[in-house]
Amino acid sequence: MNWLYKGAPLLRADGRCSVMGIVNVTPDSFYDGRIADTPDSDVSRAAKMLANGADILDLGGESTRPGAQPIDAEEEWRRVGPVLEALRALHSSALISIDTFKPAVAGRATALGVQIINDVTGLDPAGKMGEVVAESGASLVIMHMQGTPATMQNNPQYNDVVGELMAFFEQRLRFAESLGIGPERIALDPGIGFGKRLEHNIALLQSIGRIRQLGCVVLIGTSRKRMIGELTGRVVEERLAGSVASALHAAWQGASIVRVHDVAETADALNVWSALSEIN
Repeated sequence: MNWLYKGAPLLRADGRCSVMGIVNVTPDSFYDGRIADTPDSDVSRAAKMLANGADILDLGGESTRPGAQPIDAEEEWRRVGPVLEALRALHSSALISIDTFKPAVAGRATALGVQIINDVTGLDPAGKMGEVVAESGASLVIMHMQGTPATMQNNPQYNDVVGELMAFFEQRLRFAESLGIGPERIALDPGIGFGKRLEHNIALLQSIGRIRQLGCVVLIGTSRKRMIGELTGRVVEERLAGSVASALHAAWQGASIVRVHDVAETADALNVWSALSEIN
């Protein structure tokens, strides 16, 4: 199983789980690891991620943390546009994902050569994102979220979180297929922490193999999230070890991509785990 952009593979050739580095250019993300807030500093941070082993960069200009309030497309592009243009000029071969649910932003990003659209609204058939993906040839991350970032953690409820998520993905995959977007262009993200309680997150992380049965690669993002704090008692700045452990679990369960803030530490852990897993 692979993930393709215009016929070319997006995943690592050696089969090891790919690392997607989070490049937040927002003033209000729950954690971004930044020490400065300028386009130049964001480009430098992204370049360091590439040097530290990031296989893909995920660039986002709007926070989707619990309780986050929306911004308009022009403000989002004002944040991400200069960073994206500089990255394209300095690292032309880098695989870049745009973390947005706005078709206008996604369209401008793909026009600059961005290969992946990471849509937290999961290719909503009521919107225009499907048209952007189909027309641009971009690859896609379909994420599940209950509610919106502003409301998603207001008492999320499921009768069967895994079953309901599978039904959601099946519906969105049928919609994608109707637009000519095949499963080889799609990664599925269960949306850990996006309208889920701890027990929901754990159930989904234990069901990665079942999600893979839908015929798409799976992307997992647990980095420094609330569930890591709930399991360890640590504040966000102290959740590195727990985040790396969850990334290793995701890889072991069959995830093809892990989305992380801490690229070097995650890549090192995956390299060691992968090498040891091959010893007979």
